[in-house]
Amino acid sequence: MRPNVARGAALLCVLAGLAMAGGFAWFAHGALRTPPRPAQAPQADGLVVLTGGAGRIEAAMTLLIGGHARLLLISGVRPGVDLAELMPPSLALNRAALARLAPRITLGHTATDTVGNARETAAWARMNDLHSLVVVTAAYHLQRALSEIGRALPDVRLTGWPVTPPALQRPLSLHGWWLLAREYAKFLVVSAGLRGTHLREMG
Repeated sequence: MRPNVARGAALLCVLAGLAMAGGFAWFAHGALRTPPRPAQAPQADGLVVLTGGAGRIEAAMTLLIGGHARLLLISGVRPGVDLAELMPPSLALNRAALARLAPRITLGHTATDTVGNARETAAWARMNDLHSLVVVTAAYHLQRALSEIGRALPDVRLTGWPVTPPALQRPLSLHGWWLLAREYAKFLVVSAGLRGTHLREMG
């Protein structure tokens, strides 16, 4: 390899590494920021919460009870699980309160991954003629979720609502860094226009 070509290749590698590092820093900063208070949530036609982590359903229910949207989709619920089983004890909802909220809540049982969440959300939003959504999920998962749902619902305004999972309450732990790096890699795959099988192969 000629010296000029070798230097050019080395420079490209350095620039690519800097871009990856800068992108990861941006991603980690977003994932580790302090979640906003419920009072700061915007008004929207609907809320969608993606199951799979601690605190997500509690955050979405708090926004629904607070009047930030009229409808809620809980996406990715295991078949056979009902609404009462999903409610966190910390909400302290009695049967009467839950019965009043139940007509405004839809349980989605078909999604098994983020792509499925996006499809389930799109079908629900179109069925209910919703034009704005607040998407509730773990902070590290939020950018990928918004990308997938945005592709499925390009004409709907989306606002992300991050929830800090237990794994990121100690972000400097090895597990915390690994979680961020893994999710950043998945986000890059989605940003490159690859979906479905590519993410399943990554675990």
